[in-house]
Amino acid sequence: MDILCDFEPAVIQKLDPVVVNKIAAGEIIKRPANALKEMIENCLDANSTAIQITVKSGGLKYLQIRDNGTGIRKDDLGIVCERFTTSKLKQFEDLQSIATYGFRGEALSSISHVAHLTIQTKTANDKCAYKASYEDGRLKGDIKSCAGNQGTQITVEDMFFNMSQRKQLFKSASEEFSRILDVVSKYAIHNANVSFTLTKQGENVALRTPINSTKQDNIKIVYGADVVNEMKTIECQDEPLQFKMYALATSVKYSSKKFTFLLFINHRLVESTAIKNAIDQCYAPFLPKGNHPFVYMDLQIEPKNVDVNMHPTKHEVNFLYETEIVDKIRWAFEGKLVGSNETREVYTQQLLPGASNPGDVNGDQASQGKETKVYAKDMVRSDSKEQKLEKFFGKSFAKDSQDNTETTINVSFESEFTLNDNNESNLVGRKSFILPARTNGDVKRKQTKLTSILTLRKKIESRCDGKLRQILADSNFVGCINRRQSLIQSGSNLYICDVQKLSEELFYQLLMYDFENFCEIRFENPLSIKDLAILALNNEESGWCEQDGPISELAENVEEALIKKADMLREYYGLSISSSGHLETLPLILDNHTPSLGHLPMYILRLVTEVDWAKERQCFETFCRETAMYYARTTLIIDECEWKWLIEHVYYDNIKKYLIPSAQLGTLLLPVANLQNLYKVFERC
Repeated sequence: MDILCDFEPAVIQKLDPVVVNKIAAGEIIKRPANALKEMIENCLDANSTAIQITVKSGGLKYLQIRDNGTGIRKDDLGIVCERFTTSKLKQFEDLQSIATYGFRGEALSSISHVAHLTIQTKTANDKCAYKASYEDGRLKGDIKSCAGNQGTQITVEDMFFNMSQRKQLFKSASEEFSRILDVVSKYAIHNANVSFTLTKQGENVALRTPINSTKQDNIKIVYGADVVNEMKTIECQDEPLQFKMYALATSVKYSSKKFTFLLFINHRLVESTAIKNAIDQCYAPFLPKGNHPFVYMDLQIEPKNVDVNMHPTKHEVNFLYETEIVDKIRWAFEGKLVGSNETREVYTQQLLPGASNPGDVNGDQASQGKETKVYAKDMVRSDSKEQKLEKFFGKSFAKDSQDNTETTINVSFESEFTLNDNNESNLVGRKSFILPARTNGDVKRKQTKLTSILTLRKKIESRCDGKLRQILADSNFVGCINRRQSLIQSGSNLYICDVQKLSEELFYQLLMYDFENFCEIRFENPLSIKDLAILALNNEESGWCEQDGPISELAENVEEALIKKADMLREYYGLSISSSGHLETLPLILDNHTPSLGHLPMYILRLVTEVDWAKERQCFETFCRETAMYYARTTLIIDECEWKWLIEHVYYDNIKKYLIPSAQLGTLLLPVANLQNLYKVFERC
């Protein structure tokens, strides 16, 4: 049985040009912010230095933009709103070297199809300004002469008056205005040499940036001082890939729930998911979960490698070597973040010593009396004595522990102060330190009542990061990487640990908590402060130049300044300086640790130049910071066997036991491997 179809095929016909243009206009002008973006780019192409924008009802009722650029010739006003009319492109091949924002010749035409459009313009050669109105891409009425300044003023009224479905999609005028503000803000930051002013009609100015400003200043105006204060400059370029990147990005101290990413490729405001995701991944290890940075990026790529003709709104571009360029950008950001010692601040509630974590109470109760099965993927080596990293290299580093009794340590140094090849001081001959034992539990410790010290201690305790403290407390030493970094294992995670920086913080905290209770490291033959200062000033690290004055005179000033502080230094820190200007003792901060003589001259000089002696709290804080930095540098110049033993058995052991870590120290522990993840990898093999 045959089934006959009664339907006839539809007739294919050519659409009316007005319908075609309205469809195209709907693709380009999606909302007032899109229209404003196109008009701002026209202003910038006209070499404007001042752009003023006035908005009413989120731009739906009224949107006006005025510039002081080159203007539009009177002869061009008749066709300026016709589709595909432009002064920026003559042939398709010109797209390979396009240097302007516009090139399609569709923006003004599209606006005139969805709104009432009026243009007033004046060039430098015109005696007066000219005004014209447009509808559906064509001139409406005559071109009229009027008074006006050089530049162009475009007024858009009743946007989408003839597209009721589109108009109904807009939720509120305030939301549309916020989108307009976002567009203006981004262009104002990138084009800091141009003045931008945005005003709600009949209300105060919403945004104003000065002419010939800087990107940082405009970011401060738009996003606030908190962003600018934590901002870093990141740059990279590659000749073979023909690109150059300049970025202003916040450090890991700053974070926000929203990822603010301003990307300009060849000066066009565009979006790139690949670049955005790569940067977000760089920050992920450093920021709290769900938090993101602020990044402004100016990416310059060889124009012939960029396809700007991807989308009617030009908010997307495609470029050659995208994967390679994104990788280069990622490495630049990672290098800046990993190499930085700055971290975010996270405020936590500290538990009293010995208290259990409230979050673990239920788990502990549930586990009582019940054996918990440990899966293979969760099994970790917990005894750090079983196997060390050095075993794989056929080396063993060990050192007998010292008795906690009064000990004499012989130290070789020259009778004349000299500098070695690394600009580090050497002191030669045979002299010795005398190290008295630390006070034991029977000796009563002095309890300080100084408010400044108590405040600084409280500051240390209030910033304690419980999670980081737990990682260190449960960790095992794996091995040394270099004189600064080591590998430690905590649970199923392997970390690269910056022991040198952590030990610096440890020394600082010990200086705070052992205040007025220090044993002394005594020099058998006291060292001249003046001679130490001379040695330091001859070191390039001091930054001395002839304009600073004679070295001998400066050294005498150092000696005089420290003699004046001698009583305080002896009483509070066990650092003794005689009235004749000789260094007699240094504080013993950690057992089995003697600070390096190589860095002693620079330490003495920095006590005068870097310590704030004027205010009590700042004085104690800066003195402890300088002393901690000096003591932590010991491993940088001693013999290989000694520094490895010192890191493992002195620095690391005391860090594990006593350090109160803040969240700011989080980047000093870089996770490099996870046993569970590795187990999954080998499970597949």
